[in-house]
Amino acid sequence: MKLPLVVSIAAAGLLACSGGGDDAVSVDAPIVDGRSIPSAGAAPIDVRETAEAFRGRGAPTPAPSSARDPGPRSGASAVGAGLIEAIPDSEIAQHLSATTAARLALGIRGRPNVVLAFSAISGQANANGNDGTFARFGHKAQNKSLLIFSGEAYNVDMGISNGAFPTERDETAGCHLAAMPNSDSTLDGATPAAVLSSVERFTLFMRFLAPPTPSTTVPGGAASIERGRQAFGDVGCALCHTPSMKTYNASVAALREQTVNLYSNLLLHDMGRGLADGVRQGQASGSEFRSAPLWGLGQRLFFLHDGRTSDLRQAIHEHFSDGSEANDVVQRFMRLPDPLQQDLLNFLRSL
Repeated sequence: MKLPLVVSIAAAGLLACSGGGDDAVSVDAPIVDGRSIPSAGAAPIDVRETAEAFRGRGAPTPAPSSARDPGPRSGASAVGAGLIEAIPDSEIAQHLSATTAARLALGIRGRPNVVLAFSAISGQANANGNDGTFARFGHKAQNKSLLIFSGEAYNVDMGISNGAFPTERDETAGCHLAAMPNSDSTLDGATPAAVLSSVERFTLFMRFLAPPTPSTTVPGGAASIERGRQAFGDVGCALCHTPSMKTYNASVAALREQTVNLYSNLLLHDMGRGLADGVRQGQASGSEFRSAPLWGLGQRLFFLHDGRTSDLRQAIHEHFSDGSEANDVVQRFMRLPDPLQQDLLNFLRSL
């Protein structure tokens, strides 16, 4: 089944039931942004422009004011998400090991956001079977699976409790008129699809979104794109934005033993003070981010985790700051002749 391509998912926040406090979302609170393509030939929908017009200003919020207010967040791309989910941890670890010498020579470290044991309310260790495995979804690679990723978005971004996150974040008495969890599977469904919760259906939707098809000629022509591809590797970009990985023996044929041209190693990298948002998720620090998959980049309007720029060259420059693992690579890019820089940009836009 071929599903429509959706470049990003944007969720609107809901006002806290209490009507105030740190959890309340107002027109000045962070708004997720992104871009989607409704149909072939139709104009792209820029969610950021809609959000900023609603806010009454033309630029994103500057520096975050607190860890609970991380500032604007760019919508996480969901294309090819099922293929990313099907990449085994061993494949990620193998690429990390194989590039050790080259990465360290350029000051690039990188590490997975490993699922660790947490403590229960009682203070006792709450170990589970996923301890030690690699999370991979979200700007901080904080979510292990698409089901957890979906459930968290429903619960945190939209205030919809569900099977994955069944309790309300705000339990103010008298606020909850709907049964809880708000979205859950049911055995009373008249059809197989009706048995599933909206979160589960949304998970399946993301899992089977097709990856984007790169262009071999646009922009700049085939020769320029190929020169840019070579420069991408020579400069060192591919050490974090790994061109491809393989999926495991998935139960679904469409995901089984596929080559995934995601252009990401799915690891955390310290991007320094310039991109830091102060948000810690899992093992990720306030300045660490997952290497964003670059496939589909040519269809995006804004770049980086907060969508701070629509200029792809500027997005590369933003990787350079105090403490960033990308500093040496950015300097190598800046030393390229202008025509070769443009070739590299053309290659990125072709993805």
